[in-house]
Formats: sequence, structure tokens, C-alpha cells
Amino acid sequence: MIKKYLLYLFRWQLSTPILALVLWWLSSYGELWATIIANFIGGLIFFWVDKYIFKANFAHPLWEIKDDVICADCGTISQGYRLVKTKNYDRLNDQNPEFRCTKCSKKKTNKLKKAGVMV
Repeated sequence: MIKKYLLYLFRWQLSTPILALVLWWLSSYGELWATIIANFIGGLIFFWVDKYIFKANFAHPLWEIKDDVICADCGTISQGYRLVKTKNYDRLNDQNPEFRCTKCSKKKTNKLKKAGVMV
């Protein structure tokens, strides 16, 4: 997190000369309009930079665990696990989530690792 924060502070400093040039260039329009237009231009540029800096990084998988579910593979009723999100895998908005018992969940996890979905 400190790395992202330092990168963000550096990005913030880069915006100063860019916005200063725009303000100087638009100074004939008056301070208020020049500021509004400069901030609009800054938003157009730095939205993409900030999006890159703060993009989600799912190095660690996100799991959902529920009690008393029916395993999607073997049909046993037990505590169920489902992988929700990891690199190259996103089931956050899954309308019909599939939970698996411990044994079947381990099999599915190994299968996903072999497929390169999980590290």
C-alpha cells in the first residue's frame, strides 16, 4: 500500500505543472473558467493514471464459505466452499453459485491451478 501511496503522491506532483500550463494558457477567460477547464482537462488525463495506480490486485483468492450446502460435485451436505475471485477468474455476480465440500473443493482448486487460473 505504501508503494501505491508514493506513486500517487508522485502523480499528484506531475499534475501541478500540467494544470499550471493550462491555467496560464486560459488566463484570458478569467480565473474561474480557467480553473474549471483546467480541472476538467486534469480529470480527463489523470483518471486513467489513477485507475492504473489503484487497480484491484487479486494475488490472494477470495473465497465464500457457507454451512449446510449441497456439494455441486458429489451431492453431500456439508460446509461448502466456492472460489469467488482471483486472477483471471471472477464470479462475484454469479447468479447460481456452486459450492463444494472440502474434498471436491480441493479437486477443483487443483484443476484451476493446472489451468493457470490460480497461482
